Amino acid sequence: MTVTPQPAAGPLNPLVPRPIDAPTAVPLAPDADLTGLDQAKIFIAPDDPAQWDAWRATLERWRAGARGRHPDHAARYAGPGEWTAGCHVIAQVWLWDELLYDFEAGVFTPDRLLADADARFGGFDGVVLWHAYPVIGIDGRNQWDHYREVPGLRALVDTLHAAGVRVFCDFNPWDTGTRRGGTDAEELAAIIADFGFDGVFLDTLKQADAALIAPLFAANPALALETESKLALDDLGTHAMSWAQWYADSPVPGVLKTHFYEPRHMQHHIRRWNRDHHEELQSAWLNGVGVMAWEVVFSAWVGWNDRDADTLRRMRPVQRAWSDLLVDGVYTPLVRLSDAAHAAGAYAASWTDGSRTLLALVNRSEIDVTLSAADLAPWLAGAGHEGAGAAVDSLGSTDDPAPTEGEPLLLSLTSGAAVAGGVLVPARSISGVVAGPGAELVAAASASVPVGRSARFPYREAVRLAGEPATGAAPASGFVAVPAGRHFLTQRYRCRETGLYGEAPFVDEWKPLHPRLHDLRTREHVLETPGCFVAEREVTVAEFAAFVAATGHDWTPPASASGPGGQRGPDEPATWVSLDDARAYASWVGGRLPTEFEWQLAGEASDDWVGDVAVWNWTDSEHSDGRSRFAILKGGSDHAIEGSEWYVEPGRRGPDHTLKYLRKGFDLDRNAWTGFRVAFDAAGPGQDAAPTAGAEVAPEGRG
Repeated sequence: MTVTPQPAAGPLNPLVPRPIDAPTAVPLAPDADLTGLDQAKIFIAPDDPAQWDAWRATLERWRAGARGRHPDHAARYAGPGEWTAGCHVIAQVWLWDELLYDFEAGVFTPDRLLADADARFGGFDGVVLWHAYPVIGIDGRNQWDHYREVPGLRALVDTLHAAGVRVFCDFNPWDTGTRRGGTDAEELAAIIADFGFDGVFLDTLKQADAALIAPLFAANPALALETESKLALDDLGTHAMSWAQWYADSPVPGVLKTHFYEPRHMQHHIRRWNRDHHEELQSAWLNGVGVMAWEVVFSAWVGWNDRDADTLRRMRPVQRAWSDLLVDGVYTPLVRLSDAAHAAGAYAASWTDGSRTLLALVNRSEIDVTLSAADLAPWLAGAGHEGAGAAVDSLGSTDDPAPTEGEPLLLSLTSGAAVAGGVLVPARSISGVVAGPGAELVAAASASVPVGRSARFPYREAVRLAGEPATGAAPASGFVAVPAGRHFLTQRYRCRETGLYGEAPFVDEWKPLHPRLHDLRTREHVLETPGCFVAEREVTVAEFAAFVAATGHDWTPPASASGPGGQRGPDEPATWVSLDDARAYASWVGGRLPTEFEWQLAGEASDDWVGDVAVWNWTDSEHSDGRSRFAILKGGSDHAIEGSEWYVEPGRRGPDHTLKYLRKGFDLDRNAWTGFRVAFDAAGPGQDAAPTAGAEVAPEGRG
């Protein structure tokens, strides 16, 4: 459903577009001032088909005038950079997505990611390897460190290239408080050159500044810069791509301003929190642009439903095979169909180059629509496809069943057959008609996609992956008892885009903004626990060093850390330990890690829970939904990085504060400000006890 933007004033309704997201009306008066259209996102289409000719003529007049008002930009889209016009489907992928990285084997698995993309979406043209947010700020490592510390990253990029996939890195301009090295331009240019990145996603930016751009193009002349927001026309000469993020369309499908102005500029439609993507897909199809497939938003699962994935698979054969037609062909938005077709919710756009023709069709309604040859007749007559019209007429006639020799045969993208029997346009989806060289292959590939699959959200459960149980008894002192029984506790957390456990925090919201983004929220739990003892202090540098010496545990911290815990003294908390390191130590002493609930209950029962040095604590809280691994950290730290709300929150925190921390591969979640405590079961070894993690009873959450 196309929504109406909210008023400019008043409280924010997160489910309704902001005024800045609304489409822009096009004045149709011959002497109207069109300069204001330069700032549009989408041009509103008139409801009355009788006005469409005048509307298209006005858009052409605006484009001609706008090209005189703005700098020439053609050079960016020629030569090495021309690949961007065919990069229709791009995926936003966390570097440690479990389709891309195997935590058990400790290896990247690009073949698994690409096989899933081929099977469900028809493949990717590009991927953005997201790397630092939301874990950056846990220590002093900067965004460049989070790329450079990854073993085999260049080999991963090379493998994706060999599969025909372009690879983008992520630039976080807000990262100003971590370790400083060179300038952003120097560091980013070096990253591009060293790892072979094809493009840069400009996180949170509308455009890159001039000081950043020149070194990047020197590192890779074919580089693509992609902004997260609406791009000004003056910046088209340096930015070949942009997101069409949270663009509200008109009920009758409108036209994307930037791509209409420059068809070689690739836009990617995206509404990251939506569980229904048919509007973005239909707009992308009618405008000849792409989409962003982002199913894991910083560990929050927002996977695509089957219907929308099938829609994208139906688009892909055409966009991949005829991407040049979408750039160089004569584009006609909102071509005429029959009045009955429009009343049923069907709309169309077309491209032709004199040899090939594409009629893109969408269905805005909730039921399937089948368009007959008569429904297509206004398009055929208006576009001057007399030969194609004869083919349609003759295919529907018993007197002359064969088209005249040399006339183009129109094929349906949903059946792969001639359109005489009608063109099925599935509910809330797309179809089309193709004619010309290669049309048979394109139609056959698109028609192989099933029609009518479910639009239900494909829910994934984040399952707790418990560590090894304790085998020993707690020492006589130095531990806080958590009694067996039922406990009520409240977790407090900052609502980042990660959510807390498996939930998506902003379902179907237009654009999360303050006060809902990064606000403090609570989650309540009622738990049955078997009782345990949790250490009053973290494991120390000396204790962890003894474990490494005794067991030969594979512990290799970064070069900046000297000895277990880095630069800390022997009696201070051991850091630079991963969750796996912490579990191994706890098992060695006969204990285990406390769950996040046990850790909190112990902390709330203690008068002296934090020592002279405060560090975050690992807990036995690892979860996976098959795409994301995360654990819950408790405690806060004395480390503080200021300057951006996107960093991990700084400072010491109360026992009820909870941080969702995304796991990284290759033990790269070792850091200078996370340690751990050990727990033991109250029942002792060899005795029957309830599950150590505790059973949650009637969980509640509110935000």
